[in-house]
Amino acid sequence: MKTIYPKDLTVPEFQTFLQGSIAPRPIAFVSTVDAEGNVNLSPFSFFNMFSTNPPILIFSPSRRVRDNTTKHTLENVKEVPEVVIHVVHYGLVEQMSLASTEYPKGVNEFKKAGLTAVASELVKPPRVKEAKIAFECKVNEVKPLGEQGGGGNLVICEVLAAHVDEEILDSDGVIGPSKLDLVARLGGNWYSRSHGESLFEIPKPLRTMGIGVDEIPAEIRNSPVLTGNNLGRLGNVEVLPTDEELEAYGKSSLIEEMRVRFRNDPDSWIDHLHRYAKEILEGGDVETAWKILLQKLN
Repeated sequence: MKTIYPKDLTVPEFQTFLQGSIAPRPIAFVSTVDAEGNVNLSPFSFFNMFSTNPPILIFSPSRRVRDNTTKHTLENVKEVPEVVIHVVHYGLVEQMSLASTEYPKGVNEFKKAGLTAVASELVKPPRVKEAKIAFECKVNEVKPLGEQGGGGNLVICEVLAAHVDEEILDSDGVIGPSKLDLVARLGGNWYSRSHGESLFEIPKPLRTMGIGVDEIPAEIRNSPVLTGNNLGRLGNVEVLPTDEELEAYGKSSLIEEMRVRFRNDPDSWIDHLHRYAKEILEGGDVETAWKILLQKLN
């Protein structure tokens, strides 16, 4: 394990390390206006939500590392403390990237990126018509984190209104990840998207009182086959199968065949049992995986 100390690297070097590590990061596509009404549109991946009551979003326009200058977005919110924060879906990603170009002050990135500005309801900055979700916000506070190049500035925004494209909602009125197809920032030139095979679900432990990994039998917990993720999913069950359930499952043709095949080879029995359980577990059937893992050779 290599240990890295920020003081031993240049700011750009450590920034590259941080951005490659803290990822994927959601992207705030932020519109602002200055005191003269000039519009600015720029993306920021130092961004997330931090409260729901009140609804607070925070993004951070950092000071430029190369010359310690500040970005137009930061200057604008100090003059007019209002923003519209859009999330970025895949269909918007190239135009979002183009808008990140450091155009001179007064240049309208909406026009440069070929995006449509529509009037907001409660704040002065316009919103991006092509975005699937837009949050109109007032800026409660701008908190500087440093005065040198690379120093962040937390722009603490309170959501006043949200605009949502109904096409991204499922039948329950909830945002469907694949329908929204969000884009997230990685390090360098890399991005990721919430679509296709990259989407997966994990049941929330808060909904149940899982037994925990520490309560998993040692033979299973110390398995060279099962991963930490596998053990985490196994530990998220509330109860183990009953003896009756194990006995019934043990009469299945596959388990009976394995017993016969490995009756004189207990190590192979355990190895194959765990590999089979892993396959079932990663298919989402935790209950059956437990029934497999708890089978006995004799």
